[in-house]
Amino acid sequence: MPTPLQAQTELFSESQAGLSPHAPSAPFSAKPNPAFVSIKPSHLGALQALGYTESEAHFLYVVVTHSGYFVARQFLAFTGGHWGKRATAFWHKLHTKKHARTEYFPMNGKVHHVFSSKLYGQIGRENLRNRREHEFEYIQRRIGILDFVLSHPECQYLETEPEKVSYFCNQLKVPRHFLPTKIYCGQKTSQPTVRYFIDRFPIFFEGDLSSSSSLVTFTYVQGPEANLTEFVHHLQAYLPLFRQLSEFRFIYLARLDSHFEKAKEVFNSVVTIPLASDASAELCRYFQIRKAWDFRQYRSVTDGDLIFRNQAKTRFVGEHFEHLYRGWKASRVTETDIRQEFGGTSRPVLAHFKTEILSRFGAPERDPGADG
Repeated sequence: MPTPLQAQTELFSESQAGLSPHAPSAPFSAKPNPAFVSIKPSHLGALQALGYTESEAHFLYVVVTHSGYFVARQFLAFTGGHWGKRATAFWHKLHTKKHARTEYFPMNGKVHHVFSSKLYGQIGRENLRNRREHEFEYIQRRIGILDFVLSHPECQYLETEPEKVSYFCNQLKVPRHFLPTKIYCGQKTSQPTVRYFIDRFPIFFEGDLSSSSSLVTFTYVQGPEANLTEFVHHLQAYLPLFRQLSEFRFIYLARLDSHFEKAKEVFNSVVTIPLASDASAELCRYFQIRKAWDFRQYRSVTDGDLIFRNQAKTRFVGEHFEHLYRGWKASRVTETDIRQEFGGTSRPVLAHFKTEILSRFGAPERDPGADG
């Protein structure tokens, strides 16, 4: 049985340019051409050089940078267009230039994937994984991310992995090993590749990011899964970075509010409470319990120690902590060294958490027959 992406996938054609036999019944709620303050004119000019109008270039830049996928309602609402000649011209350009394809999903309509390496390279985004094909659940989340970004054009986004790494490591002086990472192992002859912030959820500022008073905001978009296991793992991956900040905001986004209360409980348990504790003292205790267990000194380990060890294993995970443990066990790393690196309650972290309904950009009410 074919996967969703093995179902009909083809380039745009003139006969399909309208995208839908009927227009959505809900009126557009967005203002045409919202101004994204962080987009460089040179990037828009580079896309216009490929034959797109200013508004089309503006929209494509946002899609390429934040999602790779879009649906018709998002383009029409962004440009203030209608189901007619102007929209048809855009679809025709994407087809003839082979910059995008249409992917069809039963019961979910059409999704448009911008995949052209030439188009991505035109604005320095050739390394983004948005160009690759993905499964439908992943695409749903990318569409949700685009809805959020299109609805908040006034924000200053850290748009790419290098921008995020540069901000936290260069501007805030956060050591790189505290960033959320994933290691990709290539062929036996090649070195592993370390990537940062692979989830690519929006990270932004509501003011000028160069200002000392600017406050960084992290986001998480709930997928179609029925539980919050992935959310827990996401927070655990970001917790080492959160510990290095003095204050930050976090927004949990979902189409429905069914998980809102539980998401708040999870955030308090995984983030808020640990940030109020002494990380260095807990790490030292974890090392002591782990060492006793490694040396089979079972009588010195209580049931409470075992519970603490199991919880600590999910917090202090990664090569950096393994390196510290080996050094501590060999007396090359002292408890003083650990306290100097991780600090304690003398530098509390203030975390602001909120939940928010993820609205469909340009469509306050979903029309069952419309795309997206």
